[in-house]
Amino acid sequence: MTDLSQCIAIEQGQAAHNIFLVTMASYDDWLKEQPERWRSLLAAQNFSAKAGQFAILPEEKADQWSVVAGVADIDALTPWCLAKLAEDLPAGTYRLSDDVKAGAAILGWCLAQHSFDRYQSTPEKKEARILLSSQWPEAEALAIEAQATALVRDLVNTPAEDMGPEALEGQAQTLAEKYGAELEVVRGDVLEQGYPLIHAVGRAASRHHAPRLIELHWGNEDHPRLAIIGKGVCFDSGGLDVKSATGMRLMKKDMGGAAHALALASLVMRNKLPVRLHMLIPAVENAIAGNSFRPGDIIKSRKGDTVEIGNTDAEGRLVLADAFTKADESEPDLMIDFATLTGAARIALGPDLPAMFCSDDKIGRNFADLSQDVHDPVWHMPLWQPYEEMLKSPIADTNNIGGAFAGSVTAALFLKRFAPTEGDWFHFDTFAWRPTPRPGQAAGGEALGLRASWHYIKARFG
Repeated sequence: MTDLSQCIAIEQGQAAHNIFLVTMASYDDWLKEQPERWRSLLAAQNFSAKAGQFAILPEEKADQWSVVAGVADIDALTPWCLAKLAEDLPAGTYRLSDDVKAGAAILGWCLAQHSFDRYQSTPEKKEARILLSSQWPEAEALAIEAQATALVRDLVNTPAEDMGPEALEGQAQTLAEKYGAELEVVRGDVLEQGYPLIHAVGRAASRHHAPRLIELHWGNEDHPRLAIIGKGVCFDSGGLDVKSATGMRLMKKDMGGAAHALALASLVMRNKLPVRLHMLIPAVENAIAGNSFRPGDIIKSRKGDTVEIGNTDAEGRLVLADAFTKADESEPDLMIDFATLTGAARIALGPDLPAMFCSDDKIGRNFADLSQDVHDPVWHMPLWQPYEEMLKSPIADTNNIGGAFAGSVTAALFLKRFAPTEGDWFHFDTFAWRPTPRPGQAAGGEALGLRASWHYIKARFG
């Protein structure tokens, strides 16, 4: 994976190309102060200072030149306002002129230089475009967030054959070795006995994609307990309630929740946050075989509640239920889960906005505000208790589906049944995918809600 820390450097007065930032409102005044040759060149290019537009301006020597770029607001740069520059400018070192602070734009500058080229025989290699910053360590912190985002993108983009349960375990093992964490993996007969929902969903997969519960433990036992859980359905055929070909096409991304959990855990450990971290990933492939679990089956969860299977394509909530129960046994102060859980959330909110549910509405509203502040927006959704009626089963404690209405809400209510009784709980129903590219945001796997969660955890425990 690209080392995005190479995309920034500390400002020490070194040689660099200047980037002049202008807005459509300020451009005319700026232009009046520039050499005539620049004014002529910009006029010939129809440069108007629209956000995202830029032009290269030659200096006296052939190897010296500057850049002028349009942004919406020079005093409030967003993560993506310089991303197109980082994508398209020649390799080299740059600084923002007039003592402008890059701020949040560091994130997009770094991510614009990330690419997923694992499967390309001759990948295009670009040298880094380095942005100088006098805001250290803030710039370094944003580069670290960019690296965590890139990890999610790479894991989600990897095809299911190369990112099955065993590969997810390998990713967790890498983190454990890097940060001195303890890794525990439950599989086989122990999984079947102790985590029957996880086992049932994953039992039809081939041996090398066998189901497992991956647990990572890190930090001081005396610190507040933080549980991070990610849905690790490495491929989802739908089971016997099989998906259509179109619906199955993107199901390599159904482990996007696990990718978020790994990335968030890496941020916690890399920054040495004073918490006792417990990361859990129920890793399965929802395959089709003679031993697939069936619609109408009733399975007893780790918690002891019985679940009637209304649809085998609502499998993510099943594996999460057993992982929730395990996490709750350690009595976490805060539990956060990420899951590519429902199409209903995407119908309601589209691809960019994760649906966020919280056990405490006031905390949830505050989180939603914070997510806007850090440019990683989520949308606060209700755990609407009257809809629990939709999950009733005439022959079991609950059903795993809730009918035609409010699909993301009923899925969250199902999970709430297994969530901690003490401590706070956040559930993110995220897409983990970007269908269309934007500067700094390539089409494909995407981290949504990751940075907002990190900033919340850091503010709460740091």
